[in-house]
Amino acid sequence: MFKLLVIEDDESLFHEIKERLTQWSYEVYGIQDFEKVIEEFSEVKPDLVIIDIQLPKYDGFHWCRMIRAHSNVPIIFLSSRDHPTDMVMSMQLGADDYIQKPFNFDVLIAKVQATLRRVYNYNNDQIHLKTWAGATVDYEKNTISNDAGTIELTKNETYILKALIEHKNKIVSREELIHQLWEDERFISDNTLTVNVNRLRKRLVEIGLGQNIETKVGQGYIAKEGAST
Repeated sequence: MFKLLVIEDDESLFHEIKERLTQWSYEVYGIQDFEKVIEEFSEVKPDLVIIDIQLPKYDGFHWCRMIRAHSNVPIIFLSSRDHPTDMVMSMQLGADDYIQKPFNFDVLIAKVQATLRRVYNYNNDQIHLKTWAGATVDYEKNTISNDAGTIELTKNETYILKALIEHKNKIVSREELIHQLWEDERFISDNTLTVNVNRLRKRLVEIGLGQNIETKVGQGYIAKEGAST
């Protein structure tokens, strides 16, 4: 049974989310003290976090940073705010998805299910290590290493890199990436994919591989095999 932590201060909404998700056999926890979110997160050890942006004391962005400081657990943001920068900010902080309030509970459940399948099932592949552009990618540990060092990736970043490497030196369309990563393109925006790929490229710059993920305007992305020069 997957454990979900819902960081939501609206009690009526939290209880409705809990009731809906419990019907799908998820074990759902809430927050008792919004000044001790990290302590409660560490105690629950959830498999997925659903977090509102507007919270007492500190906002959801703050707690996302705190969680990402020591965990790659998948995070889905909820927000009643409709400013595009909120979605961009959440993705830059390492969130896996973003849901605008008010939302349809069927959409929430579909996103939770797709995220859990993506994060916890693809690691069952028999081959966990892959060599690419002079670096070693570890799909289990979510890391990529070369002579310049080792960097840790989020689950989404690893999955995007994996999808591109499997078709290295060939263009992977944006539509195909969206379908593979989120399983149903109706539930994700084109902008969210852009944010995730840009974040991955920035991480790869740290070990000299930023130029190996190339954007093909109007077509998609390509993972080049040759080392960057």
